[in-house]
Amino acid sequence: MDAQPRWQIKGRINLGPDGQGPLEDQRIELLERIGKTGSISQAAKAVGMSYRAAWNAVDALRNLAGEPLVVTQSGGSDGGGTRLTQAGERIVLTYRVVCEHQRRFLIQLQERLDQAETYQLIRRLAVKTSARNQFFGTITGIRTGAVNAEVEIALNIHDHLTAMITMESLADMKLAPGSEVWALVKAPSVLITLDEPGIKLSARNRLCGTVSRITRGGVNADVVIGLPGGATISAIITLDSLEHLGLQEGERACAVFKAGSVILGINA
Repeated sequence: MDAQPRWQIKGRINLGPDGQGPLEDQRIELLERIGKTGSISQAAKAVGMSYRAAWNAVDALRNLAGEPLVVTQSGGSDGGGTRLTQAGERIVLTYRVVCEHQRRFLIQLQERLDQAETYQLIRRLAVKTSARNQFFGTITGIRTGAVNAEVEIALNIHDHLTAMITMESLADMKLAPGSEVWALVKAPSVLITLDEPGIKLSARNRLCGTVSRITRGGVNADVVIGLPGGATISAIITLDSLEHLGLQEGERACAVFKAGSVILGINA
C-alpha cells in the first residue's frame, strides 16, 4: 500500500498599513536587490520585473510607507545609481525578521502535525460526506453471521452504536476489535422518541440526550440532540411528528435508528 502523502503547514505574511495592500515577497526582494546592486535595472532583471514595473513597485511601496525608500543619484564620484534609504533598509529588515519568526513557528507546528495523534485528528476533520451525522469511534466487538456482521462501536465512554454490514465489507475493510472507523447516519434515517424507559423498539440503536436545537421548515423539522459524551445527532422529522411529540429545546429525547442505516468507513 502506498504511503499517505505528508501533510504540510504553509503560511503567508501580510505586512502593511491597515486598509492598504500588503507588502509582497517580490517587492521586498526588489528592495534587497537594489540595496545590493545599487541599480534598479539590475534588481528588476534579477526578480523578473520590467524596468517600468520595478519603478511602479518602488512608487507603490513609497506610498505605503509614507516616505522615500530609495534615492537615485546621477554621476558624481560614486558613479550614480540607486540605493535604499534608512526607511527602505528598515522595511526590508522588518519583513525578513517577521519571515524568520514565521519560519520557526511553522517548523514547530509541523513537528506537532507529524505526531501520529495530531495527524489522525486533522485527517478526521478533513473528511466530508453528505451524511449529517458523522461519528468517529473504535470497534469493541464483532458478531459474524452467514451473510452479515454486527459491529459494535464505542464513540466515547458514554455513547455506543451498532452497525450491520456485509461479511464482504467486513473483510474488505479488514475490520477487527480496536479498529477506528467512521459511522455515518443520514438524518432522515433517524427517528425521534421521548426518553421513556418503557418504550421498546426493534431498532438496535437508541441514543438519548437533550434536545439542543429545533429548526422548523415548511414541512419538516431538523431536531438536534446533544448526547452525554459531547457528540450530537440530527434527525429530520415531519412538523406533525414534532407537534405530536411536543418536543421543545432543553427536553430529553432519544434518536433511534436501525443498525442497517449505519454506513461504516475507514481512513485508507
